[in-house]
Amino acid sequence: MQGILLFAHGARDPAWARPFETIAARMREAAGGRPVALAYLELMEPRLDAAAHALAAQGCTTITVVPLFLGAGGHVRRDLPELLARLRAQLPAVTIRDTAAIGETEAITRAIAQAALTLVDDPRAGAPAA
Repeated sequence: MQGILLFAHGARDPAWARPFETIAARMREAAGGRPVALAYLELMEPRLDAAAHALAAQGCTTITVVPLFLGAGGHVRRDLPELLARLRAQLPAVTIRDTAAIGETEAITRAIAQAALTLVDDPRAGAPAA
C-alpha cells in the first residue's frame, strides 16, 4: 500500500497550519483510500519520522514524501535528504521516495499567479468571514 506524507516547515502559531491541514484533508478525499499524513520539520507535531512510522504501522510499503515548500531551499535540498536517509535506515522494508517541492510545479506557480491577481482585484477575496 502506498502512503502519502505531506511535509511542511512548521511554525509557533497553530493557525499557520490551517492551509496545510486543509490540503491534507482534501488529499484524503481524493487519494483513493491511500493514507495521507501531514508532518513538520520543526516547531509542530508530528515530525517527519513519527508520521512515516505511523504510515508504516498502517501497512504502507511505499511512502511518497511531498515537500509543501514554495521553493527548494536548504530545507528541501539539505535537511530533507538527511531525514529521508535516516528514515530509510529505520524502515528498511519501506520504499521511501520524495518529490520536487510543490511550489516548483507548473500547476502551483500558475495557481498562485491567478490567486495573486484575484487578490489584486479584490483584496478580501478568500478571507475568512469576520
